Amino acid sequence: MFDKKKKYMRKRKCGTVLLSAFLTAGLICGCGEDASIGEMKEGTSQSGTSQAAEEAESPAAISFSGQDMEGNIVTSDIFGQSRLTMVNVWATYCNPCLSEMPDLGELAGEYDAGDFQLIGIISDVEEGADEEIMENARTLIEQTGADYPHLLLNRFLYYSMLKDVTGVPTTFFFDQEGNLLEAVQGAKSKDVWKEKIDGFLEDM
Repeated sequence: MFDKKKKYMRKRKCGTVLLSAFLTAGLICGCGEDASIGEMKEGTSQSGTSQAAEEAESPAAISFSGQDMEGNIVTSDIFGQSRLTMVNVWATYCNPCLSEMPDLGELAGEYDAGDFQLIGIISDVEEGADEEIMENARTLIEQTGADYPHLLLNRFLYYSMLKDVTGVPTTFFFDQEGNLLEAVQGAKSKDVWKEKIDGFLEDM
């Protein structure tokens, strides 16, 4: 299913390519390490990032600004569009991530948009990545049927949501105000995710 991914991975090899902005190892899944997020853990001295880190440690609702695959600006205001938002953090090298994305794509289309929405964050593709990396991500999204918005990694997303993430896939659930309801590490079946989604919606 992922022939293009395999061809790309032969060139790249899992966990060996260092993206231009983020250079040290961070997230771990069953097939390697993510170079993107780890370097952010060392970048807190740069302008603006220490303030973002302090804000992320507060109990206030999540706040962020980023870009999707088409270059559109997406902010934390997106939480207000649905009663429940599921944010799935994945990586292009991560087989467990890719294996659950077809189910996530189905779930994204099975609920009314006012009740539930699903957003992906690509943890190893940052804003400004070169076209080959972007095209690989687009191909994987298309092949897995993950037809929902996917955000590119940046420091706002890292400090607001991902700084404590240690592995992919990791999935977050947020309410309409951007308050974190639950964080789940690891891939799950469609039935498990559906049970969680329905449970949250019933309690709201």
